[in-house]
Amino acid sequence: MPAANLMDHIPLVNIPTFGMCQSLANPTVAAATAAALGVLTPMLCIPATATPWIPGGAPTVLLGNMPALDANSTLMCTWGGVIKILMPGQVQMLIP
Repeated sequence: MPAANLMDHIPLVNIPTFGMCQSLANPTVAAATAAALGVLTPMLCIPATATPWIPGGAPTVLLGNMPALDANSTLMCTWGGVIKILMPGQVQMLIP
């Protein structure tokens, strides 16, 4: 799996679809729920990630002139969710 930096947040380019979204802030979930007479109806998660990863990654490890993501990096979804790195690919790394 390739490494990523904090600017790798583009939906469907860097972040694929995954799981089911349950946020009523998501228009597709809200529409499906309304069609089901108010019964929460999850829909396929299509990330809406307009801002870079936070916090600023590993400032001493650069990929493409930007800090590399680390296990503490999170990405906020416009619909209220949070994307986290579950398996960073390395369990330990010495960063000077």
